[in-house]
This record gives sequence, structure tokens and C-alpha cells, in this order.
Amino acid sequence: MALPYRQDMPPSGGFEMIKYRRNLPTRGFGAYTILGAVSGIMLWGFWTVARARVEKVELEREKMWARIYLVPLLTAESDRDTFRRQHAVREREAAIMKNVPGWDKNYRGPTKPSEGRIGLQI
Repeated sequence: MALPYRQDMPPSGGFEMIKYRRNLPTRGFGAYTILGAVSGIMLWGFWTVARARVEKVELEREKMWARIYLVPLLTAESDRDTFRRQHAVREREAAIMKNVPGWDKNYRGPTKPSEGRIGLQI
């Protein structure tokens, strides 16, 4: 029985393989290169932070010692200001009380605990 048509057959040696795999070109750096770069950047950052902390501690120490050295100067300045104010108050008081008989401008209060108390003396 002869067929009126000729059936298609595969070529001799077979068909070529179907390309189903993705052939994407490699783009960018490799994983180890990226890991190394990120690690290097992080190490540099940690080193910079540590150096900044050391500098901050040194500046704080310097500020503390500067304040310690300035305390006597500031205390003396405060004492001079207090003396100047007290002197001005005494001068104003002397000007106000100049016509009061028996008022002593040099009296500064009792010198013993029993002096100047008001009330019952025991």
C-alpha cells in the first residue's frame, strides 16, 4: 500500500538541542570582590569612629583640666565682686544713716554667740 504522500522524518543525526538555558553575561563584580570592598569600607569606618572617640576623650580631659585651673581665678573674681558690692552697700548705708545718733558704721554684728541675742539669756 503506497501512500500518496511522503512522511516527514527527522534529519539524519537528529535535531539540534533546544536552547532553554539562560546565557546571561556576567555583570558587575563577583561576590568575593563585593564582600572584600564592603569589609574594607566597614573597617575604615570603625577605625575612624575609634579615632574620633579617642580625640573626644582627650578634648573632654583637656576641658576638665582647663576648668580645674580656672577655678581659683573665678573664685578670686567672685570674691572681688562680692567685696565691691559689700563696700558699696556699706557706703550707701553710711550715707543714709549719717544723721542717726549712736549708729556705728563699723559695727558688723555680734562677735560672740551670746551677744546680740534677743530674748531670754540662759
